[in-house]
Amino acid sequence: MTDYTPADITPAELQPAGIAASIPEGWAIDQATDPAQITDWDDRQAVALIPFEVIGGYPRNPAGRTGKIGRNLRKWGENQAADPIVVTGTAPGRRVLLICRDDCGHWAIPGGMVDPGETAPAALIRELREETGVDLHDVEPVVLTRTYVDDPRNTDWAWITSTVALFQVPTPVDVAAGSDALDARWWPFDGIDQLRAAIHEADDQLYAPHEALLMQVPAPDPLSAP
Repeated sequence: MTDYTPADITPAELQPAGIAASIPEGWAIDQATDPAQITDWDDRQAVALIPFEVIGGYPRNPAGRTGKIGRNLRKWGENQAADPIVVTGTAPGRRVLLICRDDCGHWAIPGGMVDPGETAPAALIRELREETGVDLHDVEPVVLTRTYVDDPRNTDWAWITSTVALFQVPTPVDVAAGSDALDARWWPFDGIDQLRAAIHEADDQLYAPHEALLMQVPAPDPLSAP
């Protein structure tokens, strides 16, 4: 039997000294540096997008072991995100709006974390506006999935889930990169292979954790072609 020896990936800002130095303006929601110090696990489990267990005070990643412990996220346990996929056109030739992330330089859905007290629908609109300058508060989205996200920041004790929603717009609108984005652009999107190839041709890369989310978008209808 092989011993399980996961690596602790907690960055300095989420270690005790880092959290103490950043209160009250800190990015972390949970100030506790050990998940066993959290007292409201029942409440968190009740509103989780993906059910999870807590054993001995430690939340268990519903996807299983990751080889990592600690956290590099705002909270212990589930961290809910909202990912708005904005598409124009339904026939071949449609396009999707992506942003270039400032943390890794890869092209991704313009989403982010749901803030405390915020609903996922509100977060979808806010994140889209903050990262691309596009305001779609008057467009009714279609929720495609609520799912676990295979993010590199996930650990055995902290992970990301997301509400993924599709916004359909008739024509491409003007975009401008905002917070957490180096660029914002419309890309060809008749399918994930075409999107990946177009980004590769531009000598860039598609953000791997979002590939599975983009694949939730239904294929374009060839009968809608002009």
